[in-house]
Amino acid sequence: MSRPPLEVADIIRVAGDSFFDSSRNWLTWLHLKVINAILRCRTPAQGGHLDECSACGHRAISFNSCRNRHCPKCQANARDRWLEARRRDLLPVRYVHVVFTLPHQLASLALQNKREIYSLLFRAAADTLLQVARDPRHLGAEIGFFGVLHTWNQQLLHHPHVHCVVPAGGLSPDHTRWIPTPNNFFLPVKVLSRVFRGKFVAGLRVLHTAGKLGFHGQLTHLHQPGAFAALLRSLFRSDWVVYSKRPFGGAEHALRYLGGYTHRVAISNHRLISLQHGCVTFRWRDSAHKNKKRRMTLPLEEFLRRFLLHVLPRGFVRIRHFGFFAHRRRATLLPLCRQLLAVSDEVRASVSPHVQAVPGTHLWRCPRCGGGMILRQALTAAEVRLRAPPLPTTSS
Repeated sequence: MSRPPLEVADIIRVAGDSFFDSSRNWLTWLHLKVINAILRCRTPAQGGHLDECSACGHRAISFNSCRNRHCPKCQANARDRWLEARRRDLLPVRYVHVVFTLPHQLASLALQNKREIYSLLFRAAADTLLQVARDPRHLGAEIGFFGVLHTWNQQLLHHPHVHCVVPAGGLSPDHTRWIPTPNNFFLPVKVLSRVFRGKFVAGLRVLHTAGKLGFHGQLTHLHQPGAFAALLRSLFRSDWVVYSKRPFGGAEHALRYLGGYTHRVAISNHRLISLQHGCVTFRWRDSAHKNKKRRMTLPLEEFLRRFLLHVLPRGFVRIRHFGFFAHRRRATLLPLCRQLLAVSDEVRASVSPHVQAVPGTHLWRCPRCGGGMILRQALTAAEVRLRAPPLPTTSS
């Protein structure tokens, strides 16, 4: 894919000190760390490496990436590495996509307590799926799945939700057979919604009682048990949104599908259109009107504010595995699942060659002959500057 003409790093550079001066009341050290990483990504400040073509001998110097998970430039390689690591876990069955969304009443509380609320969102969503799937009235099986946290919508507004990707079936309670789901159906959405709401509200009550929630600004009154109880009661006045897509194809389809959700950031550089007169224009997809593509223009400061809303707490794990995909159980249960599905221990046969990552595959091809580029030497920031072409000069 070609390099986009505009990047988030360019917007930050144009914003300059005026943005930092006007945002001192809410910028944290973590925001500044993310901004600094994006600015340094794939620049001489990061150091680099010397690569050589294995076919024609062409040499080139490349700058290192920052590897920050909030950087739009760094997520493609991280996604590919994760998919290759998870490829062996895929089962040759249909897969289901279920999305659990927090109601808008909790948006401000979530922003002030990201670690606690996002962790509770994961737990409530996972416990809901596991409990409803175990119920003999629905599936009566032990399922496995992974969840990915997203905190944004297409307009970069705060919209916390968890995407869960689930094999369409599970193990019987005695682990002797595989129980498939009916075609075009997984679990009843209304049941999932009500169980999810109950589990999340119960978790909020526990967090408040334990004093693990912080309340600032307009939420200060929620310190009082009565005010917080009133908030919890209001959450039962409407159904919570749980969305379940119809089951889609097998392992090959799932592998391609997962890549669209696992390592997304709030906005990719390819969605940016222009930066003019202090305003940023970007593309967004209007899901309420048949996914029609639209354009949105925001003041530069507002665009960066929305982008930085989605910085996650340090060390927070945004991809988690549950059921028979859980790390402590997969070594035992995944081979059992394959055995019950009457397939080989290797799932590679279910994935066509064009989506498999072969060990030793070159991620970068020679721009001259197309041969694989091989790392020859790692370079420090100082060495990169010494070896790089001189900066253009202008005559006075």
